[in-house]
Amino acid sequence: MAPADPLVLPLAAVDLKALPQVGGKNASLGEMIRELGSQGVRVPGGFATTAAAYRHFLAVNGLEPQLKDLLDGLDSSDLGALQAAGAACRALLLRSPLPPDLQQAIVEAFRALEPDGAPPAVAVRSSATAEDLPQASFAGQQDTFLNVRGEQALLAACRRCYASLFTDRAISYRQIHGFEHLEVALSIGVQRMVRSDLAASGVMFSIDTETGFRDAVLLTAAYGLGETVVQGAVNPDEYLIFKPTLEQGFDAIVHRRLGSKAIRMVYADPPPSGGGAPEPGHASTLTQPVPEQERCRFAISDAEALQLARWACAIERHYSAQRGAPTPMDIEWAKDGGSGALYVLQARPETVESRRSAAVLKTWHLAPHSAEPLAQGRAIGASVSSGRARILSHPGEIARFSPGEVLVTERTDPDWEPILKRASAVITDQGGRTCHAAIIAREMGITAIVGTGDGSRRIPDGEEVTASCCEGDQGRVYRGALPFSVEESPLDDLPSTRTRILMNVGNPEEAFKLAAIPCDGVGLARLEFIIANHIRVHPLALLEPERVTDAGERQAIARLTAGYAEASEYYVDRLAQGMARLAAAFYPRPVILRFSDFKSNEYARLLGGGGFEPREDNPMLGWRGASRYYAPAFRAAFGLECRALRRVREAMGLVNVIPMVPFCRTPEEGDRVLAEMAQHGLVRGQHGLQVYVMCELPSNVISAEAFAERFDGFSIGSNDLTQLTLGLDRDSALVADLFDERDAAVKAMIQLAIRTAHRCGRKIGLCGQAPSDHPDFAAFLVEEGIDSISLNPDAVLSSRIAVAAIEAELAGRSGAC
Repeated sequence: MAPADPLVLPLAAVDLKALPQVGGKNASLGEMIRELGSQGVRVPGGFATTAAAYRHFLAVNGLEPQLKDLLDGLDSSDLGALQAAGAACRALLLRSPLPPDLQQAIVEAFRALEPDGAPPAVAVRSSATAEDLPQASFAGQQDTFLNVRGEQALLAACRRCYASLFTDRAISYRQIHGFEHLEVALSIGVQRMVRSDLAASGVMFSIDTETGFRDAVLLTAAYGLGETVVQGAVNPDEYLIFKPTLEQGFDAIVHRRLGSKAIRMVYADPPPSGGGAPEPGHASTLTQPVPEQERCRFAISDAEALQLARWACAIERHYSAQRGAPTPMDIEWAKDGGSGALYVLQARPETVESRRSAAVLKTWHLAPHSAEPLAQGRAIGASVSSGRARILSHPGEIARFSPGEVLVTERTDPDWEPILKRASAVITDQGGRTCHAAIIAREMGITAIVGTGDGSRRIPDGEEVTASCCEGDQGRVYRGALPFSVEESPLDDLPSTRTRILMNVGNPEEAFKLAAIPCDGVGLARLEFIIANHIRVHPLALLEPERVTDAGERQAIARLTAGYAEASEYYVDRLAQGMARLAAAFYPRPVILRFSDFKSNEYARLLGGGGFEPREDNPMLGWRGASRYYAPAFRAAFGLECRALRRVREAMGLVNVIPMVPFCRTPEEGDRVLAEMAQHGLVRGQHGLQVYVMCELPSNVISAEAFAERFDGFSIGSNDLTQLTLGLDRDSALVADLFDERDAAVKAMIQLAIRTAHRCGRKIGLCGQAPSDHPDFAAFLVEEGIDSISLNPDAVLSSRIAVAAIEAELAGRSGAC
């Protein structure tokens, strides 16, 4: 008897309310076609078989009782039993024919996709009725078939799609997440193929997947069909796009990283039978190497990345409105190589970071060590794990893998999930932050490092290793079981304070994670970390490359700057990205960004730096800070910093950045720096630009009124102010016991600076650890009315509580009077 419900529905006829009929994936496609097409979001057309069609298939062939017998009482942790049951279930479905009425409905819907009579190539994808719900990703649990051509090939792919509901991984996944096997039905989505084999494709999330930062779109891109990205077969290009300024119309790409993109998946030639059922062993797609010159280019343009990010924002807004709650999205996209058009292939709710509790901050810390990493890749999450490394080439080697070991392999796909359940960590040679291994590792709470390149060759099999994702974007694998700790900090019920509690930040890769710590902004963002770790080259070596005489340094600089039309643009671009990531993380809170304050010996250690730096007897008091910026020998290098800052504020829209001038000895020196900035388009007062100055020299305090005429605020650098007030070298162990910010002379300097700044109507803060190390010093600052205190991240929460108590005590005293 034919079912009462339709067997096939056009995608344009379904929406989210049809989820029980067509599953999450197909319901979502129909929803976007119907509701977001007017906003420019393009989705390929197609049709879906229904859950009723699947149950009709089971009923006609009498499959349900047989499947129940095979699956009842199955323990999916018994891998032998799981493999036997899965194989038997799949065999049942594969040898069962589709009912004639279902075949007819599929063929008629397929022919409707052929307006010009030419049969299109289609993608055939699964859409489980429990799929794409917020509590589970079902990522890659059922099979997908690409470049399917012809009616018989389509019908064969549909039957194989049904059978894939009973892969070992899908059975195991349903048991883990509490889904009854026979309560999950399968809808098949059939869509016209987008010719991304001739262009590019990828995945994007409307949330930062590693930190849960809600204001970023993470986008990955690689050449060819998107399966290589999803499967983790390539290291894709990666973008972070800042949603608030994107929606204001700015060029909001705050970070981009070029991936190696070594291979791409493309269409295979049609089988010799000319469009009928594929011949045994004939693949519909194949992978091929990407030429070197294409690998060195981004797979899509910045304009295309921004367009995709705008679509991600639109999709997230729509689904959030539908659900009545913020709903970050996981989206697959493709670019058609024929038309150049972009398409969304599917969208589903993100299932891990969006559900993480915001009431507790969990932080992993590696103990200090001197170990060199065995391998490095993309960190997934921020955890640390250790265990015995086990190198496997395929999931069939599961018998060699013991619970708690660290899985090391080239890449994973859903067939690896029974092993992943046992692993303490997973390390792959290939893959990016949106690949299967990354998504499943996040969901299972496993430490993961993907895209190491050669981790499976460099990590010794059977040796104890530590996988660390707590050091920024870069995940590192170390030899041995290194000690680490986990800290949990409650974030609710924190007191408010009159004194602003700011944070010192150096590493842009940690900014999104650190932004979850309640603070009032960034009091000190150091450019030195970006220059030393993300640029690594002396700026003048890029502006005057002919002066770099060392052949090895010239080669290293050439490798780093490959792909840039001008070497100096490499410096500006990388510096701007670092600045932007810091600014975006804390937006719209202020981020006080200090211009570079390397000393000459530190600049000399950068690539190519030796030929540009003088040898100074006392670099601490020599050519540093403001005196460099207008000097003929360095002003062009300072111009690169100004170009980067202007790009961040004016092109990216991150106007919360406040530049700060360090080690400015005289007011007249301040004038010269401001004039240099103005020559590069950074004019104090224009476009809301404020400029601060460090208060770290006795001259800054004594001439504070004159500095206040030139600058909008002060930040007391307690380290330099202490050493220069007391006349000691803070790096010398011989006089280290005399270094104390609580000395009466230092406190008198700070008191005078605060009072003068306030008399002149200027804000003044202090950046340093003394307030957290010495409660009496914190009390002194608060009592003097300092506007802000900026601390290292680990001291922010405790200092907020301490400052609130000090303020309450002071208020009680004044009330008693």
